[in-house]
Amino acid sequence: MDPHIHGFFNSSNRIQLGNQSMAEFSNWDGPGFEITYPDEKQLHGHRNQSSSFREQSIGGVHLVSNQPFSNGNMLMEEDMEDKLHMLQESLDFQAKERSFYEVLGEKYPPAPQPESAPFSPCRESADRYFVYVDRHNSRTSSSDGSGYLIDVVDPNWISSRTDYDPSLVPCHTTYNVSNACISSSSQDSKEGKGKVENDEVKCSPSESRGKKNWHSADTDLEEVRISKLPAVSAESDVPMEEFDAVLLNSLGEGRRKFGAYREELQNAASKNMQQNGQTKGSGGGKGRDKKQNRKKQVIDLRTLLISCAQAIAADDRRNANELLKQIKQHSSPFDDGSQRLAHYFAHGLEARLAGTGSQMHKALLSQRTTMTDYLKAYYTYLASAPFRKISNFASNKTIMMKSQKSMRLHIIDFGILYGFQWPTFIQRLAEREGGPPKLRITGIDFPQPGFRPAERIEETGRRLAHYARTFNVPFEYNAIAQKWETIRAEDLKIEKDEFVVVNCLYRSKNLLDETMLTESSRTMVLNLIRKINPDIFIHGIVNGAYGAPFFVTRFREVLFHFSALFDMLETNIPRDKPERMLIERDIFGREAMNVIACEGWERVERPETYKQWQVRNLRAGFIQIPFDRWIMDTARKKVKAFYHKDYIIDEDSRWLLMGWKGRIIYALSCWKPV
Repeated sequence: MDPHIHGFFNSSNRIQLGNQSMAEFSNWDGPGFEITYPDEKQLHGHRNQSSSFREQSIGGVHLVSNQPFSNGNMLMEEDMEDKLHMLQESLDFQAKERSFYEVLGEKYPPAPQPESAPFSPCRESADRYFVYVDRHNSRTSSSDGSGYLIDVVDPNWISSRTDYDPSLVPCHTTYNVSNACISSSSQDSKEGKGKVENDEVKCSPSESRGKKNWHSADTDLEEVRISKLPAVSAESDVPMEEFDAVLLNSLGEGRRKFGAYREELQNAASKNMQQNGQTKGSGGGKGRDKKQNRKKQVIDLRTLLISCAQAIAADDRRNANELLKQIKQHSSPFDDGSQRLAHYFAHGLEARLAGTGSQMHKALLSQRTTMTDYLKAYYTYLASAPFRKISNFASNKTIMMKSQKSMRLHIIDFGILYGFQWPTFIQRLAEREGGPPKLRITGIDFPQPGFRPAERIEETGRRLAHYARTFNVPFEYNAIAQKWETIRAEDLKIEKDEFVVVNCLYRSKNLLDETMLTESSRTMVLNLIRKINPDIFIHGIVNGAYGAPFFVTRFREVLFHFSALFDMLETNIPRDKPERMLIERDIFGREAMNVIACEGWERVERPETYKQWQVRNLRAGFIQIPFDRWIMDTARKKVKAFYHKDYIIDEDSRWLLMGWKGRIIYALSCWKPV
């Protein structure tokens, strides 16, 4: 059976889903595919010529199958003859109407264009890039274009459905960009096409598909909409100028604008804090407002949250519900930091109490945020907190200093995400004395749920290729989207005479530990890195103890950790700033939801302290090397000069420590194999 997806005006834009009936679509498990871009002839060749078809709609996409008609369809055929007569009468009427227009000397208005929902031109921005996969012959056809939305949450939050395991679909993408082939027009890059010469996309089919579950398509339709959403590219529609304004902030005009925005943000936050303090302490206003303010000050939300967590752990539902009611009454996503924290934590506790943590988790993942909004939030975070800036500065400077004499540089980035670390690195690499080296970046990340597991890191590669083209740096990109512990050293394509760097910043917390596997994923990945034998291994970790298996212990730790983060935002970003709300809701709030409401394989937020990671790295066969003293001193000076006085930059056991008000939140280290 060969169902089709209709809706584009020309036949070259139609998308085919081969050898798979729509009755099986909702039970489809384990895509194995190779991405191709077929021409019109190929699409015509795959089109089924049968005139009998049945149409379904999943998530706004019309799907047509050549399965037999239902009884209702057969009854509707009886009206076809009458409809043909009606069509003929309509044509006769149009002919007479045209003649009257000609007599009057006026131009006959053109017939209205036929609608083709949902793929009409006015909806092109919402439906420009869909990919559907044939799992039997490992072939995928795609429409040419790009979409508009992405998840801003960590991409490693993978659906735990047993009928779809993205780890079984390793996807490898390679982009080669040399000085000779950095000649694709800037027009294409501005339009978001992201074309790179020698562009090759490879995906190997799944070896193990598991058993197929035969259920009714109707019962699984809602789950199909949530867990098998069409992959839409959000980044291609964003002009590169917007990325440049955010990512190229360390040199020239970008640095000046970033400094001005940071100062503006600090002034606004200081003014906001003064106003909030006067409001709480002033005698003006209505008596009722004064009474409410006093009441809010008396409420200890942290104690209420811990008591509620203890009641849930003891299965004391009555007490837990009463405490939740109090917490909700005194929390809000729009008030001060502690109330915002309590608001999101209350949602997590409520989901855990109701046993809907998994569903809430998936629902949050299905929410989308525009890349433009995400870039604004990222820029605001850079200006208000030094953690990412200092991490990028220390790691990039270390790489450049260690690889100064090498003309071939290979960076293997575990958890590359959007690759925001590398544009400034490429910019500085172009200024290196003696010319830039040939740069190879292997971007590794967890596969995304849906039809295109490697879509995000492919888009990252196209964007980095644009920057390499802009700054005249020879560049090659290789994308790998699969579970990290399943990667082999051969997949990384390491060549001779390369200076090899392994970079992993703040994403190893998402690897499973010994509480889930006898040989943990963390040990397996460290063994892989040891086998790679890199010249340096830069490892950044989230310093937290809320990966514990016991709920109450874990809840206390995650509460203390995120209390520091929400207090940091309260001090440095005004409350009414939309970017702050996005950070709190879509990043911190979702992470807290995962820690509080999810268990087992679905709990992917499992950080450890830097001392625990130090033991792991030493056991795996690495020795720690200190950061250059100039890097450490410069990092301290930058934070002291440009950021709030409560930020911490410290050093312990050769780790670069970063935190807020005495609490260490992030830690960075450098290693090499023994």
